Amino acid sequence: MAISNISLLHKRLLRLMKGLMLYHCASMKKKLLFVCIENSNRSQMSQAFATIYGGDAVEAFSAGSKPSGIVNPKAIAAMKELGYDLSKHDSKSLQEVEQYAPFDAVVTMGCGDACPWMPAKQFIDWQIPDPKHLEPAEFNQIRDMIGEKVKQLIASL
Repeated sequence: MAISNISLLHKRLLRLMKGLMLYHCASMKKKLLFVCIENSNRSQMSQAFATIYGGDAVEAFSAGSKPSGIVNPKAIAAMKELGYDLSKHDSKSLQEVEQYAPFDAVVTMGCGDACPWMPAKQFIDWQIPDPKHLEPAEFNQIRDMIGEKVKQLIASL
């Protein structure tokens, strides 16, 4: 085989490999981490909405800087109204999800200094009030706000 044929074959192989790498990178799931203090309301609902709206393109996680150990029954009821079973979720610490880092985005719910740093491409703070003591109607308003923010986030990825 002539040297020019090897060179041409080499170039074609490199182009093919580059194309495969670009395709693979474009098809990788986006990893999102939603963080609040207790991981019982806002971050749990955010994870649920990311799973709903992101489908196979998103891998969503949630955690708390001081997890309560339970998912709030109000959050479970609010998401059940939309057909999502949040009762299978657990309240987790940041240490329990750090194995999945780095993330494409870490979204905090307005917990400021209480939310430690995690490896991510971008950090977003939504400043969403904690709905844990709200009545169901107001709780659902926060749920719906979170749903809209998650939709916007996924559209921007």
